[in-house]
Amino acid sequence: MAWSDLPGWQDDPLHEAWNAWLKSCERPGPTFAPLCAEVRRLSLGQGNEQRDWMMARLQPYRVDTLQGDSQGLLTGYYEPVLEGSRVATPEFAVPLYRPPVNLAQRKPWYTRQEIDTQPSVQTLLRGREIAFLANPVDALVLQIQGSGRVRVTEANGTQRMIRVAFAGSNDQPYKSVGRWLLDQGALRDASWPSIKNWIAQNPARVNELLWSNPRVVFFKEEALSDLEAAFGPRGAQGVALTPGRSIAVDPGSIPYGTPVWLASSGPQVQLQKLVLAQDTGSAITGAVRADYFTGWDTNAADLAGRLKQPLRLWVLWPK
Repeated sequence: MAWSDLPGWQDDPLHEAWNAWLKSCERPGPTFAPLCAEVRRLSLGQGNEQRDWMMARLQPYRVDTLQGDSQGLLTGYYEPVLEGSRVATPEFAVPLYRPPVNLAQRKPWYTRQEIDTQPSVQTLLRGREIAFLANPVDALVLQIQGSGRVRVTEANGTQRMIRVAFAGSNDQPYKSVGRWLLDQGALRDASWPSIKNWIAQNPARVNELLWSNPRVVFFKEEALSDLEAAFGPRGAQGVALTPGRSIAVDPGSIPYGTPVWLASSGPQVQLQKLVLAQDTGSAITGAVRADYFTGWDTNAADLAGRLKQPLRLWVLWPK
């Protein structure tokens, strides 16, 4: 494609994406590694310099599905910020687990319902707790997002913010609780605000909702310095995500570290911008499919919970 075919190409403040590109250059793939010295040099450049360099060194290619469709789906994800306790209490009783010791020996591992209900399975997880949350739905959201920040109260009463990051799963299939509610005829709109409203009205059916998704994610604890707190969690590429400039993709279609032009218009947001393919997710499959990292504050959570709209993508590949 020609650069003029990219909607909004001349209008994006590219310097906002440069931090994300610099992050990708911490762990570049073989295709983009030769460009990283120039990317670093241009980190202090003006927008026009960065745009001219990209046009000289890269070629846009429209991403189509194998069936020839150029329109796909954009959703959003974010990093939840939650309260937790290092020890179980009546208020904080929902555990976040490290991977069980025998995870690699049994694939798939036990389902969410089996973990919640079978004492023999719970025995395998005893001592693997990182922290305890107050709400099982918050734990589900954290697992769907793949990472989060938890302000933990330690046993001595002190508080500190930690990050819990993806460390594995039970290898069970991901099932959308929103799709389950739609199939039940309980909702017409499967956004997270609607799901949470249904939960508030149907407290006796919460476990039924939770167990409709058998997939469980296990976490590892990471310290959160002031510098690390300015960026998101590490994505599947192994680099920290940048709000509004990192996307999750299907790596079988778009390699990690690829600069991508993203265009999406819908009721939630209008996007025409440079992003970096730096993450993936179990629900992100197919070529024209992306999950847009929105950040970690309340606005980020609201946008991610509502975002579901048409998408077009162009990869920017070295000439």
